[in-house]
Amino acid sequence: MKRGQGRPQKLGDLIQRELSELVQRELRDPRVGMITITGVDVSPDISHAKVFFTTLSKEHVDEAKQGLKRAAGFLRSQLARRIKLYTTPELRFEYDESVERGDRLSRLIESTKAKK
Repeated sequence: MKRGQGRPQKLGDLIQRELSELVQRELRDPRVGMITITGVDVSPDISHAKVFFTTLSKEHVDEAKQGLKRAAGFLRSQLARRIKLYTTPELRFEYDESVERGDRLSRLIESTKAKK
């Protein structure tokens, strides 16, 4: 996830907070289940937003992504009501592998410490 400065970053943080609440309270799709919105990258022209998410189990990533893709229009319309912007960004959802990658690196580091 690339983090910029200025308005797109602030808007991304605001969208992340609002989407987290919307997914938790308003979204009724059983495919989505328990997900966490980990970050939002907004394009400089604020027309697109890449939303990163994680799930509790790796097996449900595809189902959650399909559910989020189907709910993107609903989530965008709800965001438009909550955040007053000239145009609300189009939402694209992507699985965030950084948590998984960090866990794998931590285990590798621990295994080398154990061998010494």
